[in-house]
Amino acid sequence: MTGRFYRCTRLLLALLLVAGLNACALFQPRDPLSISVIGIDPLPGQDLEMRMAVKMRVQNPNETPVDFNGIALNLEVNGQPLAAGVSDQQGHIGRYDEAVITVPVSITAFAFLRQAYGLSTLNSLQGLPYKLRGKMAGGPLGTVRFSDEGKLDLPKGGNLNW
Repeated sequence: MTGRFYRCTRLLLALLLVAGLNACALFQPRDPLSISVIGIDPLPGQDLEMRMAVKMRVQNPNETPVDFNGIALNLEVNGQPLAAGVSDQQGHIGRYDEAVITVPVSITAFAFLRQAYGLSTLNSLQGLPYKLRGKMAGGPLGTVRFSDEGKLDLPKGGNLNW
């Protein structure tokens, strides 16, 4: 019986080793997604709230595709929180591929007033720093966090370009 016990134990250890190696393949380091804000369009708001659609170009520089089933993001301008939004949209970004994703965001009256007060001392809105942070949900262990930062480039026509 001891010989049979040792064979079963060795087989079990071998299976655990193979399973462990396969699990390590799941945790390969990934390059971060490249996110670029490519536009902001107005949406209908309610009462003291402004709504906008933030368009982002998401590039996946990895060998594995990214499947997502929800997005959350926060936008800061000039070091102050400005807008936040979520979307339950689903999508797929293939390996070495890109997609344009639009997320609706809300700007509260308080955030707008805080921004206006902070900007009152500035002569120009050109070059204001912004930061965009968020995550794309992909199930357990599949959430991908992202960030983008830069400076606002406002043309004379008034449309927002980032």
